[in-house]
Amino acid sequence: MLPFQLGLLGRPVHLVALGAHPDDIEIACGGTLLKLAETVPELTAEFVIATGSPLRLEEARRGADLFLPGCEVRITSAELPDGRLPSFWNETKELLEATARGRRPDLVLAPSRTDAHQDHRLIAELAPTVWRDHLVLHYEIPKWDGDFSRPWLYVELTEEQLREKVALLHKAYPSQVPHDWFDEEVFAGLARLRGMECRAPYAEAFTTAKATLTW
Repeated sequence: MLPFQLGLLGRPVHLVALGAHPDDIEIACGGTLLKLAETVPELTAEFVIATGSPLRLEEARRGADLFLPGCEVRITSAELPDGRLPSFWNETKELLEATARGRRPDLVLAPSRTDAHQDHRLIAELAPTVWRDHLVLHYEIPKWDGDFSRPWLYVELTEEQLREKVALLHKAYPSQVPHDWFDEEVFAGLARLRGMECRAPYAEAFTTAKATLTW
C-alpha cells in the first residue's frame, strides 16, 4: 500500500463538499472531515447540498459544526426536490458553478459516479465538469441498492475516529435514526472492510477520475 501526500498540511486549505442530500457528506466521509479538522491548522469549507427541507438543512448545519469544529463552514443549498434532480439539471449545474465562481478549493468531495441513486449520480457526473483543474474525490454511500464499485484510495481511521463519526451522525441527524440502515453496524462494517483493504483498523474509500502524479 503506497501512501500519497496531498500537500494539505502547513498551509490554509479550502474544501468543497458536495451532497445531493443533507447527511450524504458526513455518512460518506465524516471520518475524513474529522481528520482534516484535527490536522489542518487553517481549514475552511463549503458544503453544497442540492436538496433538503428546512428541518433537514438545519440538521446539515449542525452536522457541519460537529464534524468540522472550530472551522469556518458555509452551507449552500438550492432546496430542489428530493429524488428529482435529473429533472432539474440546469438548476443543479448552476448551483455547482456558482460555488466554483467563488474561492478556489484545494479538494472537492463528491458522490460516486457509479452510485445507483439518480440524485447522487447527477452530482457525481457534474462535479468533474465544473472543477476541471481540481482534485475531485468521489465518495461512497452505503444503501440497499448494493451499488459499490472498487475504490482505490483510502483515508485511514482509528477506532476512536470511527466511533466519534458514528456518534456525531446520530447527534446531527436525529430524523434519520429510525431508518433501519442508519446504525453503527452499517457504518462501522463498511469502514472495517475498507480498513482491511488498506491494512488499517478502519477507513473511508474514494475514487478519482483524473490525478497528476508529481515528485
